[in-house]
Amino acid sequence: MTSMDAAVPAAPQGDSRTPAGGMRTFLGVLVNTAVANVTTSFLWFALTFWVYLETRSVLATGIIGGAYMLLLALFGMVFGTFVDRHRKHRVMVVSALCTLILFGVAGVIFLLLPQRAILDLGGPWFWLFSAVILAGAVVENLRNIALSTTVTLLVPTERHANANGLVGTVQGLAFLVTSVFSGLAIGLVGMGWTLVIAVVLTAAALVHLLTLRIPEGEPERTPGAKAIDIRGAAAAIRAVPGLFALILFSTFNNLVGGVYMALMDPYGLTLFDVTVWGIVLGVTSTGFIVGGAIVAKRGLGRNPIRTMLLAVIVMGVLGAVFTIRDWWWLYVLGIWLYMSLVPIIESAEQTVIQKVVPFQTQGRVFGAAATFEAGAAPITAFLIAPIAQFWVIPSMETDAGRGAWGWLLGEGQGRGIALVFLVSGLVMVVLAALAFTTRSYRILSREYTEAPAAEGDTDGDGEPAIGPASAAQARAGDAGLG
Repeated sequence: MTSMDAAVPAAPQGDSRTPAGGMRTFLGVLVNTAVANVTTSFLWFALTFWVYLETRSVLATGIIGGAYMLLLALFGMVFGTFVDRHRKHRVMVVSALCTLILFGVAGVIFLLLPQRAILDLGGPWFWLFSAVILAGAVVENLRNIALSTTVTLLVPTERHANANGLVGTVQGLAFLVTSVFSGLAIGLVGMGWTLVIAVVLTAAALVHLLTLRIPEGEPERTPGAKAIDIRGAAAAIRAVPGLFALILFSTFNNLVGGVYMALMDPYGLTLFDVTVWGIVLGVTSTGFIVGGAIVAKRGLGRNPIRTMLLAVIVMGVLGAVFTIRDWWWLYVLGIWLYMSLVPIIESAEQTVIQKVVPFQTQGRVFGAAATFEAGAAPITAFLIAPIAQFWVIPSMETDAGRGAWGWLLGEGQGRGIALVFLVSGLVMVVLAALAFTTRSYRILSREYTEAPAAEGDTDGDGEPAIGPASAAQARAGDAGLG
């Protein structure tokens, strides 16, 4: 794809129409971001595989994985503010360039130092090498926040859900590819050539990105504005009644989801050999692709929030029952169905934000959501792992534990983890069911339904739909946001 829509004039922020060929431009940006995401995940997974295989240190691999999620949470607000204050194409170029430089630095370190020095956990080089790759992976997340805002900029409102479904499909593809090929790369060519592959693909994505054109005016900037606009993000969220409740619900949902993130691999390794388990993860990750494709094809219905809550209820039921017996086929099927629901849930939240939040502040809102939601899962993972290891699992291996829960969970391996999954799934179901009864659900659903098609809707004659600003947009304007 080359020079897409290069001749399209820049549309000002908040314009009521999407540019001609906007969907085509979005697809070009999406493909480019997909290559970048696959490359980053490929190198990140490879690093964790390499470190564990070479050092056998669970602690080192755990620190690396946890640090990645926590840094995404910490920098979410910074990235969101940066996205709002700069043109989206510029943000993506900066992100790609920084990632390329950092991956290149990691390659130089690997080339100049002996592997034994890099793998010495007691020395500085291991932590420097890992930190450089980690920084490259974290910075690349700027692109993902910018991508969410380009949906508003380039895609008609009635197609937002479909576009977000495509994003979910791409994310699923990235997980599938990296699950399979990262291990193969480390096993067949080693860490050195894996770094070379990552640098080459990152450079190729950057070159392609430079050929794309995203029509957008220069965002307004406030002199002396802070790098982290907490007040602006908070005001933008408050301007939409019920939006904070949506973010809070997603955060709690991720807290529960952290249980599965922490214990899914240990349970899987009780049923499968490690090599088979890698293949299982690759196969089940096709659920991401299928779920995203369904959203891309059919959308999310008239009320995406309702769709999201129903999907969370189904997800909770799956999480409660897919380990109720130690049947490998039940676990595999459950994981696949669980993953197929993830794009639906994530697309729903994105679609709502894209419609009810003014374009000028969407980056800050997405960044704030990322801060809360990305930080939730690893926190739970860090907490639940020792609880399961030292309390739940040992108690389920006693006669008393088997007597209390055997009628429900049966006999076999991993009954302690199965109990944790059962409770977590039921908590997820209860939370989603209660959300249906809240005032915030009703208010936000109404805000979404009544909000005008601010970015991209046209009437039957192809002219931009003109209508009064929503109450949310009016409040945001009164607050002086953007």
